[in-house]
Amino acid sequence: MAPGALALVLHAHLPYVRAEEEHSLEEDWFFQALIECYLPLLETLEAAAADPQLAPELTMGVSPTLLSLLSDRTLQQRFPAWIEARLSLLNQTPDNRKDAADHLADSFQRHLSSWHQCEGDLIGRFAGLQRQGVLDLLTCGATHGYLPLLREHPEAVRAQLRTAVREHHRLLGERPLGIWLPECAYYEGLDHWMRDAGLRYAVLDGHGLLHAEPRPRYGVYAPIVSRQGVAFFGRDSDATLPVWSAKDGYPGDPWYREFHRDLGWDLPAETVAAEGLPTGRPLGLKLHRVSNPSSGLDGKQPYQPNRAMERTCEHAQHFLQGRRQQLDRLQAGMAIEPLLVAPFDAELFGHWWFEGPRFLAELFRQGPSEGIRFTSLRSVLNAQPNLQLCNPCPSSWGRGGFHDYWLNETNAWIIPEWSRAGRAMVERCSRGVGSESDLRLLHQAGRELLLAQSSDWSFILRAGTTTELAKERIERHLQRFWRLMAAIDGREDLQESWLDELEREDALFPLIQPADWARASP
Repeated sequence: MAPGALALVLHAHLPYVRAEEEHSLEEDWFFQALIECYLPLLETLEAAAADPQLAPELTMGVSPTLLSLLSDRTLQQRFPAWIEARLSLLNQTPDNRKDAADHLADSFQRHLSSWHQCEGDLIGRFAGLQRQGVLDLLTCGATHGYLPLLREHPEAVRAQLRTAVREHHRLLGERPLGIWLPECAYYEGLDHWMRDAGLRYAVLDGHGLLHAEPRPRYGVYAPIVSRQGVAFFGRDSDATLPVWSAKDGYPGDPWYREFHRDLGWDLPAETVAAEGLPTGRPLGLKLHRVSNPSSGLDGKQPYQPNRAMERTCEHAQHFLQGRRQQLDRLQAGMAIEPLLVAPFDAELFGHWWFEGPRFLAELFRQGPSEGIRFTSLRSVLNAQPNLQLCNPCPSSWGRGGFHDYWLNETNAWIIPEWSRAGRAMVERCSRGVGSESDLRLLHQAGRELLLAQSSDWSFILRAGTTTELAKERIERHLQRFWRLMAAIDGREDLQESWLDELEREDALFPLIQPADWARASP
């Protein structure tokens, strides 16, 4: 095998979108992610791991909120019926889309069978792949909080990280050593709190390494280590652009499935309603291809699965050959083997780009013949103990490369709210409480504060999509937080039924520790 390696890194995350009512928009987000992304990814990785000719390795960050959703028994019980309703609708598609409908129905049935075989235990399957050495599972912030904007109260950052590590260990059976920092966002001193939580490595966007002090000798093509003993890997844009970009990359190919054309818009409302489903929103049933990218949705042609599969094989080969050429060029000027780090949102593979899991399968299948060795971040550190000492640069992988996507005129109002609530939590947890009943309230207050800090809602406010939902989520969790704190202070009497309902609805992080918010030493 030629020198150098490719480290594919996926970020698997959803905000905590659990809802008591069935058929909510948030529940659709989760179930679509299951059927389009996480079940296909598991199928791809398990098949590659079972092939003795292949050596698949992948790093995947799995956020604690996604783990909480995956472990939720109510959601597990609802998922099969959600699939069955969509299978019924696929039987009603016009003849000119029959091939696409049959292909999608076969995919749904295959993954539903896989779901039943493991009794909905996707977490166990991910953990099994880690034990086999196929996956290196990372954690994330507890609720994907944007850590640079929480730094005013370091205890809030500490609570995000410690809660995440604790939940990862509880559900996956192994403490994580690495973390996908929310939005790959870093600030000076964050490595101190990473080390405090037992976290030893993370991925940054490329400029987080390229602008480090001193500048790394090998740029983004080798990890660095901070003075806190935390290693950082840098994103290589050449290895990510062909896959990530819908405009210039593979997902925009005319033969691939079109994301925005959905049967939820095409079918008569009464047909959808007859299945007991809400109308006027996407159903996750897409039967058209990209066609001419400049054409409107009405101009999209029926999806042709066999042609799309051919393009997937061709694109995988093209990608691998490009990485081999890149590694050969780098090796000529490096004293160590070059490393290409290619991080992506996991939902790109299957949800946004339907053919993405098949593309990954083709990478693993064709990798040996194209001279590409796959590795994980943990494997790199195990094999390369001596790293250059550098201070990473503050950065994120958001638009502009820093923090303005989460701090602008659309969402800046949230920051002082986080600050005020964070200060109250630190003060209360530093003083403690005097009864078991107050401790129960404080545990739930911690959950509500963490949920209010999710960067997803700030992102949605800036993106301008489901902004009312995002605003309502932030305000809901903050209002609940302040009611709980008022009850601890004796300023409000809470109904037991209200608290019981709240604990059922926001039933995550059972091992939450108020001590994580206790005032930190300067």
